Amino acid sequence: MLGRITTVTITAPDVPAAVGAYQRYLGYRVVDDGALGREVARAWGRPGLAGARAVVLEPASGLDTWLRFVEGPAYTDYQPFACVGWNAAELIVEDVDALAEQLRGSPFRVIGPPADLSFTDKIRAMQVVGPAREVLYLTRIRERLAAFDTPEPACFVDRVFIVILGGPSLATLQDFYHERFGVARATPMPSVVSVLSAQYGLPRDHRHAIAALKVGGQCYVEADEMPPGVAPRPCEPGQLPPAVAMVSFEVESLPDVSSVLGPPHRAAGLPYSGRRSMACVGATGELIELVEAG
Repeated sequence: MLGRITTVTITAPDVPAAVGAYQRYLGYRVVDDGALGREVARAWGRPGLAGARAVVLEPASGLDTWLRFVEGPAYTDYQPFACVGWNAAELIVEDVDALAEQLRGSPFRVIGPPADLSFTDKIRAMQVVGPAREVLYLTRIRERLAAFDTPEPACFVDRVFIVILGGPSLATLQDFYHERFGVARATPMPSVVSVLSAQYGLPRDHRHAIAALKVGGQCYVEADEMPPGVAPRPCEPGQLPPAVAMVSFEVESLPDVSSVLGPPHRAAGLPYSGRRSMACVGATGELIELVEAG
């Protein structure tokens, strides 16, 4: 069973600019700044990435869910929601409307202004594109829903608690995470995802099939069925894919999976702190990192 989300890794052509934006506008702080280690790069199946700048940030709450920016290509042709894979990271916030005002004139471009979700007025969210072309969902939960175990923010902009994964078939995504990692299948919810509809020229109120797959630590993988014709995710040889490139999950022990990219390793420093980890490939080619607990 997959545990909590520990790290969301983002490819950034300009790491200092991305880090500075998160510090200034979202209150995140740097907890590790250095070069990507040789063993980590080998475990990702990308040995040439060794030495690339990698910066790890945490929310002001200090909770152990990190964002990691790794130096990489600009991918100027990449468009959010135009391809399969990790499409966004969702952060829990205290006041999404106040945050929208705070982000005016910032490097975070609003693509979905604050609005209640289509299936409940107890959750209100906005969507932005960040300086590395990553998409963030910024979400306020006014009142918990009985069906979802969600966290409460401990600071104005707190941790990632959901990652959004897109693929051509919701059933295929659910089957993969259930069969490989023991994640329970979830009932599909036809939902308005206006930022996804906008990319494909669909009506704003079009309803997409999505499912919230529960993992550990009050975290979820939101699996989205993408419209027909969705493209594969681009990736330059030896590099990470654009925007949200990899998601790391905690596990009790490293499982035996066939799609491992490189040898497991044990690295010092955040986000590993000496714990063993390995990387593998998911249902749509998405990169998954597994980090042992304890």
